[in-house]
Amino acid sequence: MKRKKGLIHHIELYVSDLKKTIDFWGWLLPELGYFEYQNWDKGRSWKLRDSYIVFVQADKKFLDVPFHRCRVGLNHLAFHADSMDQVDHLTSELKKRGVTILYTDRHPYAGGPKHYAVYFEDPDRIKVEIVAPL
Repeated sequence: MKRKKGLIHHIELYVSDLKKTIDFWGWLLPELGYFEYQNWDKGRSWKLRDSYIVFVQADKKFLDVPFHRCRVGLNHLAFHADSMDQVDHLTSELKKRGVTILYTDRHPYAGGPKHYAVYFEDPDRIKVEIVAPL
């Protein structure tokens, strides 16, 4: 049996609007190789190999303070791309969908001269990075 010690089993994120989240992540994650894994009234998940990402609708009583990546907690999620072409394709798709690309003045090298990536935010302003191998 192959050992999985230390690998991420799953990440669960509470979201303010599950429908917007599903619309956003539901096209993006399959582009990165994920498939829909679980689906229930208050949540959805997508899986890639042995790890999965879960999005759950937050209760109304917890929606008074919106997410901000500079507070204590999650800063961003970063995913591998297959290539620079895939980063370019996803950047184009994000723009078509009206998603704001972050750090446009330095895109696609916002992470440095040896870091080809696109940075953007999901509907709850969680920063997402998709980085290509160089």
